[in-house]
Amino acid sequence: MAADREAQFRKLVEQFPGSPMSHFSLGKLLLEAGRYPEAVLSLEQATRLDPSYAAALLALGEALAGAGRREEARRTWEQGRARALEQNHPGLAEEMDGLLADL
Repeated sequence: MAADREAQFRKLVEQFPGSPMSHFSLGKLLLEAGRYPEAVLSLEQATRLDPSYAAALLALGEALAGAGRREEARRTWEQGRARALEQNHPGLAEEMDGLLADL
C-alpha cells in the first residue's frame, strides 16, 4: 500500500513539478517511513516553491532532525513558527515551539 502511495505521489511530482503540495505530500510520506534524507529533498523543494508554507516547514524540520541535522531543523522550525503566526495558525506555531524545546 505504501509503495502504491509513493508511486502516486511521485507521479504527481512529475506531472506538477511546480506544485508545492505535490512535493509536500511525497515528503510527508517519506518522513512517515523514516526515510529522512529523501524526505528532506522533497520538503526542501516544497519550501523553495512556497517559502511561506508553514506545514512544509514543520515537516522539513522533522526530516532534518531525523537526519541528524539539528541546527538546520532549529532554523527551519523558527522560520516556520514565524510563518505560522503571520498566517494566524497559532496551533502550528505551538507545535513548533514544542519541537524546538525538545531539540
